[in-house]
Amino acid sequence: MVDSGDTAWILTSTALVLFMTLPGLALFYGGLVQSKNILSVLMQCIAIACLASVLWVVAGYSLAFTEGNPLVGGLSKAFLAGVTRDGIVDGTGIPETLFIMFQMTFAIITPALILGAYVERIKFSFVMLFSGLWLLVVYAPVTHWVWGGGWLAGLGVLDFAGGIVVHVTAGVSAAVIVWQLGARPGFPDQVRPPHAPWMVMVGASMLWVGWFGFNAGSALAAGTDASMAMLVTHLSAAVASLVWMCIEWMKFGKPSLVGIVTGTIAGLATITPASGFVGPAGGICLGLAGGLLCYFAVDFVKSRCNLDDSLDVLAVHGVGGATGTLLAAVFVSTAFGGVGFAEGATMGSQFGVQLLGVGATIVWSGVASFLLIKIVQAVCGLRVSEDEAIEGLDFTSHGEKGYHL
Repeated sequence: MVDSGDTAWILTSTALVLFMTLPGLALFYGGLVQSKNILSVLMQCIAIACLASVLWVVAGYSLAFTEGNPLVGGLSKAFLAGVTRDGIVDGTGIPETLFIMFQMTFAIITPALILGAYVERIKFSFVMLFSGLWLLVVYAPVTHWVWGGGWLAGLGVLDFAGGIVVHVTAGVSAAVIVWQLGARPGFPDQVRPPHAPWMVMVGASMLWVGWFGFNAGSALAAGTDASMAMLVTHLSAAVASLVWMCIEWMKFGKPSLVGIVTGTIAGLATITPASGFVGPAGGICLGLAGGLLCYFAVDFVKSRCNLDDSLDVLAVHGVGGATGTLLAAVFVSTAFGGVGFAEGATMGSQFGVQLLGVGATIVWSGVASFLLIKIVQAVCGLRVSEDEAIEGLDFTSHGEKGYHL
């Protein structure tokens, strides 16, 4: 039977996760680019949201959550065939239609996260075609591995809300696109700073609030797991924000607004895979780890690897998601206030499973994304011309301007 309390919470969570992309991520990314490119970022966010919604119903949900094989689900529920108004998700008290919609919001935000890596220099046609194919070829299979009864689920991998499924897939794929796309003009010494830091903070705040639906909603019930997930999510975000702020303060003498909210996102990404399994101590420690590692990963990716990951998708989401996934094997222990290990599992064996999950996802996301890039590039091209980039994508790609001053 439908549980009205659980259903009400997941309805709310679904709205919160969509709120993360529209408008949260759109404003967060939009404020970080130059003023001549803000509309292009907003356009990419909303267009990806629309495309992912349709593809999720057409095939994505079925590939992710129906029986198939250990690598990918089947097409028995393509176009939602067999889904009824009264159907209930096994082991829960929520309608299947609601579960479909809740998972759809995850499928929306994951390819939208990637766009932060390639802003200000990419063709809109490439964004649309690549994002659609990526959803079906990368996101849906990895979702099946972890949450749909696939091979990682069989091994007992811990990924409560998407450290592997969302953040590692997006971070690795973003890095591959940047590698193929090339840097912005003037990178790394002459890249202009964010045009609207206030907008970045507003978007980050929306992401913070929406993340409660992302993590606590993944409990699929209004109970103790959701409550703890919300608490540790907030703690991790707060701690990582303070860590990032303090590092900047000591290094540059002044803490920046963009810096502290980037730390917020790092903390949120890091706690995501562990949020339903750890206690408050785990939330604080994961926030500390996420703030430290992601901060230094930003410099490593851009300075050492010379990758113009414009808005730090790999360093914040990829590194944060992987860190949280690995440390979940530690802080799930009851000694740290976690729920404890599965029967027969130890900290060492669980860490091995987590490491295997992260490693396999890195390989699959990287190889599949590279092949998709080559296919889509052959169809519609990849990068805008230098003149278009100089004039700004708002006008050259969409015929509009974000500001008339």
